Amino acid sequence: MHDYYHYLNLANEAIENIYYPSEPSRLYEPIAYTMDLGGKRIRPVLTLMTCEAMGGDIDQALNAALGIELFHNFTLLHDDVMDRADVRRGKPTVHCKWNDNVAILSGDAMLTMATQAISRVGDDILRPMLTLFNTTAIEIYEGQQYDMDFEQRDDVTVDEYIKMIRLKTSVLLGCACKAGAIISHAPDEAANAIYDMAVNMGLAFQLQDDYLDVWGDPATFGKEIGGDILNNKKTFLLINAMNLARGNDAIELNQWLNDNTSRKKEKIQAVTAIYEKLGLKQLSRDTIAQYSHKALDSLHTINNIDQEAMTEFENLINRLTNRDR
Repeated sequence: MHDYYHYLNLANEAIENIYYPSEPSRLYEPIAYTMDLGGKRIRPVLTLMTCEAMGGDIDQALNAALGIELFHNFTLLHDDVMDRADVRRGKPTVHCKWNDNVAILSGDAMLTMATQAISRVGDDILRPMLTLFNTTAIEIYEGQQYDMDFEQRDDVTVDEYIKMIRLKTSVLLGCACKAGAIISHAPDEAANAIYDMAVNMGLAFQLQDDYLDVWGDPATFGKEIGGDILNNKKTFLLINAMNLARGNDAIELNQWLNDNTSRKKEKIQAVTAIYEKLGLKQLSRDTIAQYSHKALDSLHTINNIDQEAMTEFENLINRLTNRDR
C-alpha cells in the first residue's frame, strides 16, 4: 500500500495524458481547460487507493478513476452555468471565458468521455460498474435539484439538508471507493462498507466546507470567507440558526436575510455573531466529528485490508474532515 500522494501523482499523470481531438476546438478546448484547473483529485485517489487496498491491480483502475474525475468536473462545469459563477479555482469559468452554449455542449461531451473511460473495465465487471455509475449520476442530479429548490424555501430542515449534500457531494465519493472495490473483485460486504465509509466522510467534508466558509482563514482557505452568508445559502449553519433563533436574534437574522444593500462586511460579522451566540460553531464541529466517526466505524468493519491500508484510510478521513482549505 502506497501513501496518498503516490495515488495523487498517478491521477494527475492520467489527467495530463487525456487525449483531446484538435477539432472542433470549441468543443474540446473547454474540457482541457476545465481539467487543467486542478482540484483536490480526491475521487480518483479514492478509486486507486481502494483497488490496491483490496488486492486489485491499480493499472486496471486508472480508467475508472479518470472517468469519475471527468464526471465530477462535468458537474462543476454545468453548475457554474446554473449558478452564474464567474470564477472556478481562481480562473474564469467556461461560460465566462467562452459562452453558455459552449459550456453546456462541452459539459455534455465530458459526460460521454467519463462514461467511455468507466466502460474500459473487464467485461466481467462492466454491468456492475455502469450500474453504480448511472445510479450515482442520477442521485447527483437529484441533489442539485434539491439544492436549487432550497433557494426558494425558508422551511428547509436539517435532515433535508443532509439528504441534499449526501446526494450532491457524498455519493460520488462512495462511487469512487466502490468502483475500486468492484475492480479488485472484493466481496460485496467490503464494497458496501467502503461505500458507506466514503459517504459519511463526504458528509463530514461538506459540513467542514460550511464551517470554513464562516470561520476559515482566507489565507489558507483559498477564498474570502462569508460567501454563503452573503448569498443566504441554506447551509447547515443557516438552517440551524433559522430554527434556533428567538426574540431579537430572530428579528436581526431575518433583517440580514432580507438586506440587499452593499453592507457585505457588516452582514458577515453580524450573522457570524448570531451563529456563535446560538452555539453553532460547536454544533458544527460536533456534527462533523459524528460523521467522521461513522466513516471510521464503517472502515473498521472491513476485514480484507491490512493494517497499513487501514491507517492510510484513517489518515485520509482525518485529513479531509479537519482540513483548513
